[in-house]
Amino acid sequence: MNRRSFLTLPGAAAASRLASGPRTLLVVSGWQDINIGDIAHTPGLLYLLQRRLPRAKIVLWKRSRGSEAEAMLQRNFPAVRIIHGDMDADGNVREEEVRQAFREADRMIHGSGPGVVGEAHLRAFVQSTGKPFGIFGVTIPQVTPSLKTLLPKADFLFTRETASLKVLAEAGIQGPDIRFVPDATFSLHLKDEAKAAAFLKANGLENKKFICAVPRLRKTPYYKVRPQSYTAEQIREIDDLNQSKKEQDHSKLREALIAWVRTTGHKVLVCPEMTYETEIMDELLIQPLPPDIRTRVVKHDYWMPDEASSVYERAFAVLSFECHSPIIALAAGTPAFYLRQPEDSIKGQMYYDLDLADWVFEIEQTGGSQIAGRLQGLIADYSSARKKVEAVRHRTAGIYQEATARAAGKP
Repeated sequence: MNRRSFLTLPGAAAASRLASGPRTLLVVSGWQDINIGDIAHTPGLLYLLQRRLPRAKIVLWKRSRGSEAEAMLQRNFPAVRIIHGDMDADGNVREEEVRQAFREADRMIHGSGPGVVGEAHLRAFVQSTGKPFGIFGVTIPQVTPSLKTLLPKADFLFTRETASLKVLAEAGIQGPDIRFVPDATFSLHLKDEAKAAAFLKANGLENKKFICAVPRLRKTPYYKVRPQSYTAEQIREIDDLNQSKKEQDHSKLREALIAWVRTTGHKVLVCPEMTYETEIMDELLIQPLPPDIRTRVVKHDYWMPDEASSVYERAFAVLSFECHSPIIALAAGTPAFYLRQPEDSIKGQMYYDLDLADWVFEIEQTGGSQIAGRLQGLIADYSSARKKVEAVRHRTAGIYQEATARAAGKP
């Protein structure tokens, strides 16, 4: 099939239509549903685009197919059409609904993520239509040969931290609009108040009288999800690294949990960002605690970001080895600490870019007493911490206002 046959508007005509903002946007996002951070990218971006272009049609080309995450999106964005589709070995789109979206769309936007994971989707769109595209809030750890040919064609290229800007500069990537725009999760607005309220009531968690703790291994064991993608040697290397670091890391977080309970008498909620973390909660965060502390700990199973947001909004603070639970908390107005492991990619630079260095703990250079001490500081002066959160929210909102105008096709 000739991909150029999908073209309905030549580039000049498409550009003319974009002069007052595009009528239809095709968004590729939704990378996986086993991580609430990856799920949260999508509603964050959809919310920004709908606010900027309330009358525009938005089509979401969703990579993942989890029914629970998709139902959440459909409830909250009923006007957004969700499509699925893959490419064949030659990069041709297989499904007619995707080809139809190509014909309708004025431009394509790649959503936030750990890289240009929708590269093949962008390439298919560009080769089929010649229409403009852009990338909104991604980490680019390296520029591959294929990216070096694609990225300079982007109408805009927004990286979610400044570390990626350096990568692009070193690779000689230039474009009309390359800038830092935080991960779209910072604009997450979804809530599930009913589910959160029921859980909090059932577990005796009072408003602003509990903290949340999120565990994480150094290397995510994706081999449990995609075993065919890993060799036995790779699995052994992942397990060996995780085994050697897991107690060292989590003992530092436990020290902060103990200090919280003994200082305040309040509870701790241990919760996951990824599905596998429900399996390590007991071993790494709960069972090693002293008996008097353990009785003040509650667990939550894997959840969706809307419920997490509602719970985090009511928490006093969120302490997380994962990168996106603190972002969901900050978006909900709650202080959050990011306990950063060196294996967690350059995406963590976004915290420093947003002046949150005091709440980032590089775990190999951090002791448990430092985390506990910083938490005690929040207890002593919570109003200052809340002001800091509001400053971050205000700053990200300002960045998003300019960025979404550009993404929408406005100068």
